[in-house]
Amino acid sequence: MSEQTMRAVTIEEFGGPEMLTPGRVARPEPLPTEVLVRVHAAGINPVDWKTRAGQGMAGLQTMPLILGWDVSGTVEEVGFGVTTLAPGDEVYAMPWFPRPAGGYAEFVTAPSRQFARKPASIGHVEAAALPLAALTAWQALVDTAGVTSGQRVLVHAAAGGVGHLAVQFAKNLGAEVIATAREPRHAWLRELGADETIDYTRQRFEEAAGEVDVVIDLVGSLDDTDARSVAATRRGGLVISVPSGVSQNLSDAAARAGVRTSPLLVEPDATALTAIAGLVDSGAVRVEVERAFPLEAAAEAHRQGETNRTRGKLVLTTTD
Repeated sequence: MSEQTMRAVTIEEFGGPEMLTPGRVARPEPLPTEVLVRVHAAGINPVDWKTRAGQGMAGLQTMPLILGWDVSGTVEEVGFGVTTLAPGDEVYAMPWFPRPAGGYAEFVTAPSRQFARKPASIGHVEAAALPLAALTAWQALVDTAGVTSGQRVLVHAAAGGVGHLAVQFAKNLGAEVIATAREPRHAWLRELGADETIDYTRQRFEEAAGEVDVVIDLVGSLDDTDARSVAATRRGGLVISVPSGVSQNLSDAAARAGVRTSPLLVEPDATALTAIAGLVDSGAVRVEVERAFPLEAAAEAHRQGETNRTRGKLVLTTTD
């Protein structure tokens, strides 16, 4: 096997999971200010399978495409001008998003300052599950909502990748957390810090939640979850709708109720990843990985992910 090539999973055209093809491709080389990272594990997110199907960030990609934005690994080589990292450093990141990052591969390159040092208390599999989901939750709660102690925060799809981290971040910020999920996940969510849990299949969450200050909507327009969230939000409160932005239904309902709305698209942020690593290492936050798949089983992992029944995250590994 040549050092000029690497294992990777590519797609040549949009479609189903069968489009994910394991093989070998040219290994990237770091440009000035970039680092070459040997990927030990790559996280899988809904944007991955949506993009593979021609949705999500498909319009920003070119073929052939290597999917994947979440990576955890070891710095292999640094480009000219890099001063913050050195070969051998263990790092994690969500590089380049929403441009292609090529995480489903043995190596990636990206600007050094998009990487942060991996939490020391966890392995690469767990670290790879963090960046996109954790940054989405962090940027919603900290940067966009500015959640403060004593506020009430409603998190939809709380048992998923972003949701289970949002529950923990909100609790760490001193908020009272209400989480929606199916009943079998409730005990686990309470372990993570949820003060109240609502089974959205049995109750109207907008009636059960009471009045909240902030809604982290990770469901969107499905079952009108975004617009219905307005009824659970105090006047002047905020609904952050992540999956597809602020729909017309949400906008109209919010305007009538005097509720603020905001879309959110996650951005690379090494400073936030450093803070998140500190929370993980302190024991304040933990990440859940339901299953790790070998790189060549990316199609199987996508099939599982598309069931939308994953507790936490799914991850691909490049090493035994």
